Amino acid sequence: MRTVFDAIQECGHDEDFVPQITPDFKPTDAPAGSLAKLKVLAERVRRGFPLWHEDDRNDYSGLTGYRTSKDS
Repeated sequence: MRTVFDAIQECGHDEDFVPQITPDFKPTDAPAGSLAKLKVLAERVRRGFPLWHEDDRNDYSGLTGYRTSKDS
């Protein structure tokens, strides 16, 4: 595949995709923009879950210190 249009022709599209919520769909305490949150979002996509859980962390309260990308 050379372009996104080739991919759509070959694999179809996701217009009919409906995320599934199962007991495994759990909230995360990972802060927005962190590597941990990105990993959670990627796993949700792989498993067919919605991207956002209503109980995901929505602020940075209680977070202190400095972490490098290796620590996440």
